[in-house]
Amino acid sequence: MELRQLRYFVAVAEELNYGRAAARLLIAGPSLSQQIKALERDLGVRLFDRDRRSVSLTPAGAALLPHVRDLLERAGDLRRHAVRLSGADPVRLGYVNWLPADLTARTSMVGARINLDPWVAPSHTQAARVADGGLDLAVCWMWPDDLERRGLRARLLGADRLHAVAPGDQTGEVAAPDTAVLIDDDVISWSTWNAFAEELARDTGVRAMRISDGGITGAAFFDHVRRAGRPVVNSPKGQTDPLPPDLVRRPIVGPEIYWTWSLVWRRDEVRAAVLAAVDALCDGVGGLGDLGIHTPGAWIPGGDPHRA
Repeated sequence: MELRQLRYFVAVAEELNYGRAAARLLIAGPSLSQQIKALERDLGVRLFDRDRRSVSLTPAGAALLPHVRDLLERAGDLRRHAVRLSGADPVRLGYVNWLPADLTARTSMVGARINLDPWVAPSHTQAARVADGGLDLAVCWMWPDDLERRGLRARLLGADRLHAVAPGDQTGEVAAPDTAVLIDDDVISWSTWNAFAEELARDTGVRAMRISDGGITGAAFFDHVRRAGRPVVNSPKGQTDPLPPDLVRRPIVGPEIYWTWSLVWRRDEVRAAVLAAVDALCDGVGGLGDLGIHTPGAWIPGGDPHRA
């Protein structure tokens, strides 16, 4: 029995829906089911009654739920007390443009204050700031060689499935080789995205289009889409940008394209608050649940640190 399995049990008990619980926990639905079954085997009781339409707590599950919540709260108290004993300073967290939706809830368990750095910068910049001590943690995308060179460690924190943006009103799936991906001449600002896009084009047949105006996101990106003559792969920085009325999003298949987000920290880090924040943010992410990045038909770069 593991604490994360108990957290999974509470999430399913509160949602009474495996899909919503899996989304809340940032794991895959089948993996959540496997972990609940493993917990039931360890405890020797069935926790949920489940059919195609509904999920409900068994009498045993309902009886155990308050004890599990109490146990998780005491585990949180233990972590918070350990952090206080360490005399920890606030943990400085930088990011590119994406953060977990439940960041506050996750980090509240560690008892350390998380200071979110206001400077939103590219992945390589944020990783360099961690390496030189300007940040304690950063959410970014990095190659394994760069992690090694900078003396950093990384754990999987999340993943975005990228889509295509296209003119017109057709919103159905589009095959990856029928799309284009933009590569900008500014190799400083867009070095990480360019490396990702170049490997994507080599591996999948996506057409590489060179640009020189920084139009990987924003209004310039939409102008490139209108001129491209085919759907264009969005970047993770434009994942949630509202679209103009003449453009639509289309799912990409053959393969599905994923961008992973890592939490990085210094390899020689010893402060309890920082390491506790890493565990609080990343425990339960990945594991048997892989956010779709290891499913058949998924693509991530060969050098992605979270590639199976």
